[in-house]
Amino acid sequence: MKPTGIRAQQKEKTRRSVIDAAFSQLSAERSFSNLSLREVAREAGIAPTSFYRHFKDMDELGLTMVDEGGLLLRQLMRQARQRIVREGSVIRTSVLTFMEFIDNSPNIFRLLLRERSGTSADFRAAVAREIQHFSAELAEYLIATGITRDDAKTQADASVTLVFNSGAEALDLNKKAREELALRLIKQLRMMAQGAHHQRKTLHTIK
Repeated sequence: MKPTGIRAQQKEKTRRSVIDAAFSQLSAERSFSNLSLREVAREAGIAPTSFYRHFKDMDELGLTMVDEGGLLLRQLMRQARQRIVREGSVIRTSVLTFMEFIDNSPNIFRLLLRERSGTSADFRAAVAREIQHFSAELAEYLIATGITRDDAKTQADASVTLVFNSGAEALDLNKKAREELALRLIKQLRMMAQGAHHQRKTLHTIK
């Protein structure tokens, strides 16, 4: 029987506390695999045995965190695309939004980055799914601008790879260096978009 009313709200609040506690313990020196159930429970203010009321084990907690991190990033990028209507520049707005995400939620991005090539196949698959979702949404946006589906997917995949690699570099930079990296990333993405546009025009002319 599922909890209802106040009990359900309290259970969700505690579950949220566990997730937030795990995120708060991640750092440049500490990955998810280094976290212990007891430490997470203590940080969340619950007994270790209470952890199992919310998650089967630490792996289930970690996969939930990956899903949340990917969803948060996609939501921010959707908001960025809404800002583009006002601010005009697709690439610049998207890059600055991404850098804001890293600045405000470094532990979330560290989790996605580390588990992308971690030892757990389940975690790697979960991060790969989030990146695929991210790329697919970008591709749909590009298609709406008149680009063919195949070209949009190719450009989106390449752009996401470049952005994630730049994000990994940004984590260890100070504010000034991160701003310089953002400008370089904007230039790289613009060159990629211009190259893709030129190729499409050339192919169209040949046909």
